[in-house]
Amino acid sequence: MNPKITIPIAIIVSVAITAGIMYSIGFEQDIQVTQTLEPEIIYVDKTLEEYFQGTQNIKKISSQEELKKILEVSAVFNGQIFDERMLRSFSVMDGDMAVAESAPQAEPAVKTQSGGSEYSTTNVQVANVDEPDYLKNDSKYVYIVSRNTLSIIDAYPAESAKLILKIALDIESQYIQNMFLNGDRLVIFYNGQSDDQIIPQYDFVPQRSYEPVTHALIVDVSDKENPTILKDYSIDGHFRDARMIGDYAYFVTNSHINYQYPRLPVIMEDAVRIMTPEAFYFDNVEQFSNFSTLTAIDIFGDKINSETFLMGYSGTFYVSEDNFYLTYQQNMPFGFYENSSRDRFFDVVVPLLPKDIQDEIKVIKSDSSLNSSSQWMKISELMQKSYNTMNKDDKEKLFEKIKQALIEYDTKKQQDTQKTIIHKVSINEDKIEYVAKGSVPGRLLNQFSMDQSGDRFRVATTTEYYIQHQGTIRSNSVYVLDENLNIVGGLEDIAPDESIFSSRFIGERLYLVTFQQIDPFFVIDLSTDTPKILGELKIPGFSNYLHPYDEEHIIGIGRDTKELDNNRVQQLGIKIALFNVKDVKNPIVADDIVIGDSSTHSEALFNHKAFFFDKTRGILSIPVNGDVKSLNESSSKMFAPEYIRWSGFYVFEIDALNGINTKGTITHSEEDSRYYGMGEARTFYIDDVLYTASEQHLKMNDFDSLEKINSIKLENTGKFIEYMEDEILR
Repeated sequence: MNPKITIPIAIIVSVAITAGIMYSIGFEQDIQVTQTLEPEIIYVDKTLEEYFQGTQNIKKISSQEELKKILEVSAVFNGQIFDERMLRSFSVMDGDMAVAESAPQAEPAVKTQSGGSEYSTTNVQVANVDEPDYLKNDSKYVYIVSRNTLSIIDAYPAESAKLILKIALDIESQYIQNMFLNGDRLVIFYNGQSDDQIIPQYDFVPQRSYEPVTHALIVDVSDKENPTILKDYSIDGHFRDARMIGDYAYFVTNSHINYQYPRLPVIMEDAVRIMTPEAFYFDNVEQFSNFSTLTAIDIFGDKINSETFLMGYSGTFYVSEDNFYLTYQQNMPFGFYENSSRDRFFDVVVPLLPKDIQDEIKVIKSDSSLNSSSQWMKISELMQKSYNTMNKDDKEKLFEKIKQALIEYDTKKQQDTQKTIIHKVSINEDKIEYVAKGSVPGRLLNQFSMDQSGDRFRVATTTEYYIQHQGTIRSNSVYVLDENLNIVGGLEDIAPDESIFSSRFIGERLYLVTFQQIDPFFVIDLSTDTPKILGELKIPGFSNYLHPYDEEHIIGIGRDTKELDNNRVQQLGIKIALFNVKDVKNPIVADDIVIGDSSTHSEALFNHKAFFFDKTRGILSIPVNGDVKSLNESSSKMFAPEYIRWSGFYVFEIDALNGINTKGTITHSEEDSRYYGMGEARTFYIDDVLYTASEQHLKMNDFDSLEKINSIKLENTGKFIEYMEDEILR
């Protein structure tokens, strides 16, 4: 960059940024306003100004040269050093960013198995939108990926259940935890590495560079003993999340931008490049930290499409049947906070000083012969002399007035800068089309903080920031956005000084739990664009996850709590509550149950896939790990071995009339085992058999009596692991 070019883009470093630009900046980080040295003013070549004019529009990156220019300007935003000589040469020519050729679509495989008539699958947020997991099942077979292995179990009938196949995939040894099942096709995702050569800056010897890539394997499992890999797609970047709708799998990868060796993401099949996704960026002052690539693949054919977006690091996702929403926390451009303290002083403090002092400060500020440090020395001396001439009361009144003005200024500035950026992308089979970008104040908790209903998108957020003289300020809000992600309504200042711990959008209502010391459970009406609180309930504890029971009841799972002295709160055992919301103005707890004490843990507290509930049978199951003594005290129906820790599943009967009752437990730990955890724990059923899975076992119990039917050991069997033949693993 030539520092002497005289056409500035002033929006790069000024805190007096336009509201529209501040509205769109994104990346997750903790924000603190600090007093630092004033950064050097940066000037940008006029020819680059066309790329960033603050229009907020999405723009296509049409060529390698354009990518180079965009990154050059972006490097200035981020305070990076950029050298165009470091750009790698791409094999992609201009205009080659296109969709791969589509071959005729194959017909889905026909099921030939004979399984149960009823079975359960993964607990998902949106109907008809499947979510990936490490375990998938149909009415007969169970498929499990663990580390670098795939296991297939003939699980029905349970009495003769057996492990059909356990094979090791020829990949880097790691945990594979995400896959889909559709008929006789599996889609298995795992992270790998590319193997490139680069020449480091100011060196001459090429060195290997290992960049993350995501593999998507499409596996035909129609022959359970001889599965076949049909496709091995690799997409640049870390795997972030995925959904399956019909016969299409959609997944997002994040590839970090290396400003020294930038490259566009590419898609390969069996190590052969088949396409480079169309690439886009956004016309705003934003720290472009990643390419977020959304890819759609037809698992029964050859169709594949992908688009990549230069943006902040993608965080939480929400997916409906027709839209994919990518979100992240905005990130202010380099120099924002450094200038913030300067602008804060001149915009807020100076106008409140005596008029003669204001005039003298203006003269000093306009003196171009002084650098910023010399200017501040003169201004501070001037202010000190002025304070020395004031009487005590006048000075205290002035300081109090300035303090209040700064609190208002800082509050507004923090609110404007702490936003969640939302990108909406339309999906329809292999068609991917960017729709809109929007933002809402605050941060999201998880995917359940978002929901699409018709043409409305609803979001629940927590805003948290620190203000000098006031401390940490928290509040919660609900916003309604239109199809273009413009805010059309909202409800703010819900449960001040608390944070959202769980939320669930169900139809025209939002059920919201916040927590700091007690657990307010809110019922919020969303029948119009103006949300309103219908009812509120305050009880000890909190819920981490909310699950629908029926129109009048909600199930919550979290922890019980106890208030201590000095406004402290002690977390106790796992708490399951059944909320009755028939009278929306006065919701009540119909029943609750507490398991163990603070030593008790459950994956269901932070992973909804570990939560199992079947309303027709009135059964709820969660994995539990805890001290035996505390668990025995919480249940008279324990079937635990007598040693320090116990791992297994608690099974409950639950209905609106009789509440929650412990049906029994299923042990997954052994007396001679050192295994104390219960991660990757799942429950499902086929007909009248309840299946529970952990890292070590798949157990089968009678649905009614919970009597043991069968058990299969999954880990550390001591046997050889078969490797697939060369023609199968390519």
